[in-house]
This record gives sequence, structure tokens and C-alpha cells, in this order.
Amino acid sequence: MLKGVPAILSPQLLKVLCEMGHGDEIVIADGNFPAESMGKDAVVIRADGHGVPEILDAVLKMIPLDQYVETPAALMEVVPGDDCVPVIWEQYRALLEENGEDPARIEMMERFAFYERAKKAYAIVATGESAIYANILLKKGVVK
Repeated sequence: MLKGVPAILSPQLLKVLCEMGHGDEIVIADGNFPAESMGKDAVVIRADGHGVPEILDAVLKMIPLDQYVETPAALMEVVPGDDCVPVIWEQYRALLEENGEDPARIEMMERFAFYERAKKAYAIVATGESAIYANILLKKGVVK
């Protein structure tokens, strides 16, 4: 046990967050995201039974986002013609703000562009999140 570390962060996820350097990216994925196929060149961490907001909050307590890029966070935009309204995004913006990050610095990415970027991520956290369009990508910044 460690003091001050959110209990939801597994030892494997803590290790990955420590290993990541400035500019490395991590995807916190919903339960529908093809984590294993997208993460063939990444560390895939299973967090089944947990939602994206809880993992996101804990990760943001451990790492800053990249202050040298315009958008250090990215979301998969809704596919044209899909009538889904991802209300979970407002939760993400609130968590970013609560953790000292600017919620306006989020890039909206087309689905397949998001997948291509996710393939290059350092790690993918596969959660059991049931909300759709709930994937979020973070670019790690510099710890000062």
C-alpha cells in the first residue's frame, strides 16, 4: 500500500504512468473499444469493472497534461448520422478542470483517426465503461 495514491490505480497502471515520458500518450477506453487489437504495440491494462471517469480522475492526479501542445486530450467524435449525445464528456471536462487542466484543450477526432492515434499510444487502459464514445486520449506533460 502507498499513501496518497488513488486505490483504483493498479500497480501495473502506476508503473506505466511512471514509465511514460513527456509526449507519450495513454488511452482510457470504454468497454466497446478494441483495446487488444489497437494495443498490439502498446501496454494494455485491464480495468474491467471500472468506469472511465474514475480512472481518468485518478490518472489526472498522477500526471500533468502536455502544456506545450494545443490539445493534450482527445475524444472520439460522434460518427455522422449517429444520434448519440455523449453526456459523459461533460464529466470529463469537469474532471480536467478539477485536476488543474483546461477543459477547452480537447481535440475532437474522427473515429478512424482516433484509432490510428491510439495504435501509437504508449498504453491503453481497457475499462468496463458502458457509455459509448467514452474513450479519451491523454498526452503526458512535464512534471515540475
